[in-house]
Formats: sequence, structure tokens, C-alpha cells
Amino acid sequence: GQKGVQVVILFPKGKISSLQEKLFTTLGDNITTLAVDGDFDQCQALVKQVFDNKSLVDEFNITSANSINISRLFAQICYYFEAVAQVPAAQRRHVVISVPSGNFGNLSAGLIAKAMGLSVKRIIAATNNNDTVPRYWQSQLWQPKATIATLSNAMDVSAPNNWPRVEALLAQGVICRDDIEALAVDEDDTQLSMRQLWQLGYVSEPHAAVAYKALKRSLAPDEFGIFFGTAHPAKFKEQVENILGSPIPLPPALAACAAESGLSVDIAADFSALEQVIRTLKRT
Repeated sequence: GQKGVQVVILFPKGKISSLQEKLFTTLGDNITTLAVDGDFDQCQALVKQVFDNKSLVDEFNITSANSINISRLFAQICYYFEAVAQVPAAQRRHVVISVPSGNFGNLSAGLIAKAMGLSVKRIIAATNNNDTVPRYWQSQLWQPKATIATLSNAMDVSAPNNWPRVEALLAQGVICRDDIEALAVDEDDTQLSMRQLWQLGYVSEPHAAVAYKALKRSLAPDEFGIFFGTAHPAKFKEQVENILGSPIPLPPALAACAAESGLSVDIAADFSALEQVIRTLKRT
């Protein structure tokens, strides 16, 4: 609804939940949503191609709202400090934070927070079966594989865009290797963790369950653990209900979205198709 601003959102067609789609494909107005015939890595590659095209960026004054833009990380840094501030003072020297990690923006924000002085012992990069970073952390071989569809679909990323930022922080010496742990959690353990959290009275979505499992696997008896989630579990209503065997009521805002019709446009995972959309928007 902002005058003079056109927003373009890319998402991998058929690879996120119906409700996830509805949250942004029903907005209309100055927001154009593109269902890309590909996976998240291909969506990300398209966006990178846009920013590599300086003449296009300058012509349309293009910027990014995701973690390609460092401003996104600045906001995320704040809640790392808030989370640790809520830990009893006597245990703050032994805090371990587990972060559900796909594109590694949130993890990068946490590492920047640690470099700024945040009292945290280490930060766990918790991935799903798309385990490029955990494998790299063990072998020092960067070998992305084809992206695998999982329950924690926001983390279905094989080549995380923010990993070079992590490498830069390490190279600059503001963090060290011991500050990071990288663990992968498979689908069975994700579902098991969701059920365990349910028994503890917490309804978890899949991404938080990945972080919880990685934390349980890593945490020593004298350490204080924090794990992050990504969204309200109702955003993944079908998956959560199937795994827990219990209905998840939709909050009013999500129920309103679910009742709307999606307005997305299908495009190929091709830069020329995206550029054509951008140029069409300028004329309107």
C-alpha cells in the first residue's frame, strides 16, 4: 500500500504450505508474487542475478527485504541480546543458542551479536536434511547437493546465501570456530521432537523442532540452552496436525488469509522472465 513502491516476492511453486502462500499471495495492490518453477536455491539465484545487473538495479532503484540486505540482520541481532537477558545471571556464561538454519541470516546475526559482546558460549546452526554446512564443518569440503524437500521447508536451502558472511567473520577473527557448531536433523527426529515438545506442553512447528533436537544433542549438563522457532505452528497446520494428531486452531489473522484467493503469477526459473515482470511493473 505504499505509494511509489512496487514489491516483488518470489517463492518456489508447490514447495511451501498453502497457508504460507496465502500470507503473501493474497495481498495484491502493489505486491506481485511470483510462483517460480524451481526450488528456493533457484529463487535465490534469480534475485542474485537481479543485483548483479547494476544497470537494472540503478534503473529501478531495486533493494532487497530479505537477508541479502544487511539491515535484516541488524534487527535480528536485538533479540539475541533480549533472549540472553532473560537467562538467570548466574547461568549467562554457559548459554548455548540453537538456530534453525536455512539461508543462515539469523545465525549470522547471532554471530555478529557475539562479536559485539553477547555472553553466549556457542551458537548451533541446526539444519534439516539440506546439510551442506554441517558436512562442510566436518570435512572442510563445500559440496552443495540438490535441494531436498522437508517438513521445515523454509530451510530447504543447499547453498545458503549468508555463509560467506560467516566465513568473513571467521577470517576477521571477531569470532572463532569454537563459537559455532553445525548439526543436521533428519525428518524422523524432527517429528519425534515435535511430539516430545507437545508432551511438554509446547506446540512446535517443524523448524523449531529441528533447533530443539540439535540443542538436545549438543547441550552439556552445565549449559543453559535456548532454541529459536520461526513461526506460529498454525502456519504449518496440516503438517503439525498430522504429526501431533490434534487440531491446531487458526488465529484470526491466519484464518482471514486462508479464506482469500491467491494472486500469484507462475514464471520459469529464468532471469529473463523475472526481468520482464520488473519492467512491466515500472510501466504501471
